[in-house]
Amino acid sequence: MPKPSPKTIHELMLRANAMAGVSLADIAAEHHIPVPKDLRRDKGWVGQLIELELGALAGSKPEPDFIHLGVELKTIPIDKLGKPLETTYVTVAPLTDIHGLTWEQSVVFHKLQCVLWVPIEGERHIPVGQRRIGTPLLWSPSVKEMALLKQDWEEIMEKIALGNVDNITARHGEVLQLRPKAANSHTLTESIGPDGNIQLSNPRGFYLKIPFTQKILSNAFLPNTAS
Repeated sequence: MPKPSPKTIHELMLRANAMAGVSLADIAAEHHIPVPKDLRRDKGWVGQLIELELGALAGSKPEPDFIHLGVELKTIPIDKLGKPLETTYVTVAPLTDIHGLTWEQSVVFHKLQCVLWVPIEGERHIPVGQRRIGTPLLWSPSVKEMALLKQDWEEIMEKIALGNVDNITARHGEVLQLRPKAANSHTLTESIGPDGNIQLSNPRGFYLKIPFTQKILSNAFLPNTAS
């Protein structure tokens, strides 16, 4: 059963800091949730567990997890050196009805205004239940970081609007990338085609690139070595 949602950011951070050093198995036992053997078929399990523990409300809705606090929750798997092991999913990308949509109106903008990062041991040789939760970080993008995010979002959305969604690769974007977001390649959704008509494409999602999230963590925990 999920815990009640925290009423203040201070209360949220008290809960998040209380998890530091605790194993996923301990958190799961508290909620009477079985621990999967691995995460190949349970990719969202860790995030859902932390949402339960912290009392997140939004779930998969296109709004911050703690909407009343304006805080988005992101768990991030890291290696023993603190480097993120994968890109970070932000939200589904709109592929139709995007005329006039601005960066400030976008879900990406609203979700990344304030993020509670929860690092978690993610190396595969560590059994899922034994993986420990790290020190949380409450982060808001700097002016420079926000400008980079905006630039990437606008360039990607322009390609989508021009009907080039199927030509966008994960290499596009300096800090933000667009990738297929579906259980399999047979899942299709409407998008704008090269001729301006509606076509079918795989759903896409916005993801933060690893070097970007690594710098966020380095700036917070290793300020003297971050570049």
